[in-house]
Amino acid sequence: MIFFYNIFLIIYKTAISIAARWNSKAKKWIDGRKNWQQQFASSWKTQPDDFVVWVHCASLGEFEQGRPVIEKIKSQTSKVKILLTFFSPSGYEIRKNYNGADYVMYLPLDSETNAKTFLDIAQPKLAVFVKYEFWHYYLQELHHRNTESILISGIFRPSQPFFKWWGSFHSNMLQNFSQLFVQNKSSKELLDKIGLSAKTIIAGDTRFDRVIIAANEWKPVEYIEQFCNNQFVIVAGSTWPDDEKILSEYINDHWNNQKLIIAPHEIKEENIKRLKELFPNAVLFSDASANESSLQNFSTLIINNIGYLSRLYKYGNICFVGGGFNSSGHHNILEAAVFNKPVITGPNYRKFKESVDLKKEGGSFCAENATQLNEVITSMNVEEAGTIAGNYVQQNGGATATILNWLQEKRRFTKA
Repeated sequence: MIFFYNIFLIIYKTAISIAARWNSKAKKWIDGRKNWQQQFASSWKTQPDDFVVWVHCASLGEFEQGRPVIEKIKSQTSKVKILLTFFSPSGYEIRKNYNGADYVMYLPLDSETNAKTFLDIAQPKLAVFVKYEFWHYYLQELHHRNTESILISGIFRPSQPFFKWWGSFHSNMLQNFSQLFVQNKSSKELLDKIGLSAKTIIAGDTRFDRVIIAANEWKPVEYIEQFCNNQFVIVAGSTWPDDEKILSEYINDHWNNQKLIIAPHEIKEENIKRLKELFPNAVLFSDASANESSLQNFSTLIINNIGYLSRLYKYGNICFVGGGFNSSGHHNILEAAVFNKPVITGPNYRKFKESVDLKKEGGSFCAENATQLNEVITSMNVEEAGTIAGNYVQQNGGATATILNWLQEKRRFTKA
């Protein structure tokens, strides 16, 4: 199996190298890993008594999931140094200046040489992998060095290769972890079946802790109150074309008594231009200051900046979270639910436990077209649904504390 894994890595890198000729994201993936050994060795300096924690996130969503753990670990002692790695440019490019880490870089592609070189330079005492991304050589080398490694917010499904008759190569990766902190009982039951019962703890999902912290630190966004003008507001976040189509049909029929704030997943100029055509009575957030006196006259506000979405959800009466028409499913609904807001998504939500749970409880809803969107909004008890959503988030916090308690019981930190 290791032969096929190595072939996969070669094909993967070759495909990205070819795509980099025209795809900017692929080019960043390649360029960000050039001469990584020299840059890392010259920039990463540690002292013998430093407690180095390496945290790896696939992308931005996993970073937000790992962030409460990073910040809690960082607060334990002045000797902690955080090394943060990303696999994807969409994570690295946005968080490369994150001040909670001492160094941020792309994770070199998995290989025996890269893993040994990376760990020789990094010298971690603890490795933290967020949710997924299981790399054979890195995990094997951590295990050989007796470096403690943990998985946080893990979630597993029967369809994954770990649990297939042919999946021993993959399940052996999990055996290299010191501890696996999973989100739910079904994940633990699956891991129990492959001999990982003693290494598995149900801790929950650290995303709940992250959104609770973010809500407690909420700050207003300039010009939004003027735009909302005390009307009924829908905030739509991380939207894709299928989401935007039904939102445009809906809001264009309700523009006289409702407002829409839309933060698209893609803010490139050509996409913003398309949205302006889709929502004829819209104003761009970047133009808000120039239109401050007339903001209340627009039905739609298009957010063409990054970094506001989690704060914007608080302004909505109802929140629509995009991505639910994509095969990968919708984006993070907890960012909206934490503010006691009912959530609406597209039909592809079943991969996400919180989305399934909230739809059963009545805090989240599904709409596949503009007619259904209208029916959902018209029939909804907004206040009741919002309370259900908010309570659900608060009741599921605490994963970070469980993880930190385990680390402290293992005497991994000494206050300094």
